[in-house]
Amino acid sequence: MYGLWRPRVLGAWRIPASGPVILAGNHSHNLDGPMLIGTSPRPVHFLVKKEAFVGPLDPFLRGIGQLKVDRASADRAAITDALGVLERGGVLGIFPEGTRGEGDFASLRAGLAYFAVRSGAPIVPVAVLGTAQRRSRVVSGLPPLRSRIDVVFGDPFEAGDGSGRRTRAALDEATVRIQKRLGAHLADARRLTGRHGHP
Repeated sequence: MYGLWRPRVLGAWRIPASGPVILAGNHSHNLDGPMLIGTSPRPVHFLVKKEAFVGPLDPFLRGIGQLKVDRASADRAAITDALGVLERGGVLGIFPEGTRGEGDFASLRAGLAYFAVRSGAPIVPVAVLGTAQRRSRVVSGLPPLRSRIDVVFGDPFEAGDGSGRRTRAALDEATVRIQKRLGAHLADARRLTGRHGHP
């Protein structure tokens, strides 16, 4: 990531140095995941769609600790793998919007709330800005090489209300809390970096 682009990483010190953590990133480009893996001060384990595990990418993704998930079903094995990362004190990366979209946290899935409430791990919001603004003339679909991409980490927060409840209502409440915090972080990150438009 550092060789191909010029990522500017802000607030990485906000990631707790040890213990389970969930990184929740906005998702507007395929490069967002690799950018977070490449700039995070701790190894990050993402849930990656199973279709990506093909050919030489399969051993590579497994080798760097990424988790295979079948997005067409409730993939119990992937859920167990993700909770295992947190139980071992690792860092789980999640794009809570599910699929690549506007990257503005407008439509959150309940998965992030489930992992946060179930594990008790704090959530660190992350805004990746600049991956979807311009396209390279050399490699279509990628930002121009050596262009600046901002990765802004926010303050950790707890998603649950402290009760430990995991009911549908509790998860819905947690999702609303998370959405507000992630949206506020994204707005702060855009102000901080001077990127007020599209991510």
